[in-house]
Amino acid sequence: MRLLILSILLFSNIFSKGQDQLKEVDHLLDSVFAKDKPGIAVAIVKDGKTIFSKGYGLSNIVTKSKITAATNFNIASLTKQFTAAGMLYLQEKKLLNPEQNIDHYFPHMNKNVSEKVTIRQLLTHSSGITDHYDFVKIEKGKHGYAKQVYEAIKNKDSFYFAPGSSFRYSNTAYCLSGLVLEKTSGKIYKDFIRQTFFSPLNMNHSTVWNEQEKIYNAATGYNKDSATGKFIKSQAEENVFFSTEGDGAIYTSVNDYVKWFQSLQNAAILNREDIALARSIQNPIPNQNNLGYGYGWFVNTRQQPAYVYHSGGNGGFRTYSFSIPELNYLVVIFANRNDINIEQVVMQINQILLPHLPALVPVEVLTS
Repeated sequence: MRLLILSILLFSNIFSKGQDQLKEVDHLLDSVFAKDKPGIAVAIVKDGKTIFSKGYGLSNIVTKSKITAATNFNIASLTKQFTAAGMLYLQEKKLLNPEQNIDHYFPHMNKNVSEKVTIRQLLTHSSGITDHYDFVKIEKGKHGYAKQVYEAIKNKDSFYFAPGSSFRYSNTAYCLSGLVLEKTSGKIYKDFIRQTFFSPLNMNHSTVWNEQEKIYNAATGYNKDSATGKFIKSQAEENVFFSTEGDGAIYTSVNDYVKWFQSLQNAAILNREDIALARSIQNPIPNQNNLGYGYGWFVNTRQQPAYVYHSGGNGGFRTYSFSIPELNYLVVIFANRNDINIEQVVMQINQILLPHLPALVPVEVLTS
């Protein structure tokens, strides 16, 4: 009986401490994100369980709708991890070889480039391929899609560096990866991602943006005007490259993203070996010891267990996913405003919940 009482008291103390930490997180977020301004949605997983899931601020400043954990945001570059996972899925099905040169998929591309770049190099930002932004021509409509990205760079014959020799973060490479995914699977990107990941994981309101797609419970993205302090709408209608598949077109909620994280933890779709590859260093970042890129994630092994994380920015949306897979720990934040550094917010949450955790190296340092 004495042992039972001691166990109950110990559990009560741990539970009480955990609840106090979550109250501190809630107070922090409530103090930063005003109820009448655009804000964020946050979800936290610890020891494999969702311990926190909440929204702060407005989804739309005109309708005054509130952000909840079920609000859908454009997740920008967090899309890359879904693209990379799709490629690994096709590899598992023996439909794709990551060491294949991309001329196999793009026979009309400049051979000086396509015969030197592999699929793996696209996914790990080691291709050295030229950025598309200065070359895309939008002749019809207001939006650039992955096919326009390909058309913009298919005749280029130069690199930033020899393929496989360095690191340069590349949205272009992930647009091309999305096209390879389509060519290999025989499905358009949106349908492939839905059928392979969203539907099996019951991510029922997650989708890939296009001009015809109606996004369920979608937040509006806003940029803050530094001169006036006003929030100005900034999403698909205002940004040509908002919609490019492969590198940044997915809409999802923090609730659905937790399902995605748990599917990786449990190897629900991909096998454990490929998940481990995706979340380990495949391309070291120059001048950054024990830091690199996996398949769709930045990886920091300076400390153990390793950090796996990524940021995203698209129009008025900012997103961040930070995880320690070995601890079954995740903090994910989606914001519909551009004026607050949510990476800093993630680090503050980490210091509350795991106070002895070494600081992460900011994504900006890794991509500069």
